[in-house]
Amino acid sequence: GQTRTMFFSRSTSKLGIDIGTSSIKVVQLKREAKQFFLETYGIVNVAYPPAAIKDFDVLAETARILKRLLKESKVTTKKAIASLPNNIVFVSVIEMPVMSEKELKSAVEWEAQRYVPLPLSEVTLSWSLLDQGPSQEKLKVLLTAVPTSVIENYLKTFKLAGLVPLALEIEALALIRSLVGPRKESFLIIDIGARSTSLNLVDNGFLRVSRNLAVGGETITAGIAKSLHVSTARAEQFKHDLGAASGVQAIPQAVRPVLDTIKTETAQLVKMYHSGGGRLQELIFAGSGSRLPGLLNYFADLGIKAEAGDPLKFIVYDAKIQSNLSQVASSLSVALGLAMRE
Repeated sequence: GQTRTMFFSRSTSKLGIDIGTSSIKVVQLKREAKQFFLETYGIVNVAYPPAAIKDFDVLAETARILKRLLKESKVTTKKAIASLPNNIVFVSVIEMPVMSEKELKSAVEWEAQRYVPLPLSEVTLSWSLLDQGPSQEKLKVLLTAVPTSVIENYLKTFKLAGLVPLALEIEALALIRSLVGPRKESFLIIDIGARSTSLNLVDNGFLRVSRNLAVGGETITAGIAKSLHVSTARAEQFKHDLGAASGVQAIPQAVRPVLDTIKTETAQLVKMYHSGGGRLQELIFAGSGSRLPGLLNYFADLGIKAEAGDPLKFIVYDAKIQSNLSQVASSLSVALGLAMRE
């Protein structure tokens, strides 16, 4: 018979996995030349108490759900990059005097004791230098600290699901990749999840500030349910109907307290950034809670352009799935950004 030489190209496909409090999202991207091709994606809603992540059974349950999702999404690679939820990661930008990289390592660890709210023996620290302006008198360091137990739990979960984790990274960095891409101006990414919202100030492609608020889409739904005396499911439906009702762009009274919390924090960050001489280009909204009709208008009086983030703009995908994809794109922002990681 005829012999054929098999050339195994190194697979460039990677999975981005975003385990949220109310859903798990996976995305498989393949990188070719300078482009990312969407190979497959999947979303599954999960309902278990978030506080129980310490409990080992929850890990097994998460792994089981994840495994099923991978199978149903017809994922073909085991290489995964996963996100660490913002609310368990401590992020801070600290300033250090200029020094060599070697000196910096111990100096950052020393400095971290002042900032990190947990004993350093219980956290995994990582840090990266932010780009410097022309004035080199201070180094800016992005410091992240994650409880080591959380990292171990994540690694266990992926192992149980048969995955090979290449990296764990904070959501904010994934959002920068998928929503800002190569753009160098300053943006504030407002990611409204089910139970929490993160505000991430990005400048020149780097994360400068990350804040986490304990309100999200579910808080908004609960507000509607309470004020209208309806079930949560009905309130959720109402939230979507709002948009369908021809051009209703008014935010109902019940939802305002939640949005005002986010808006007040946003206004403070903007003020702080502008007083330091920065200029914010736009507010970019992401996350499942950002699909609320009238949301962008509600933030218009801050005087900065407000946009719905589009995580699909840097990736290539089959036109056949366009309609389904557009509906869930805002929820996939983190997963897409993770799969784009080098």
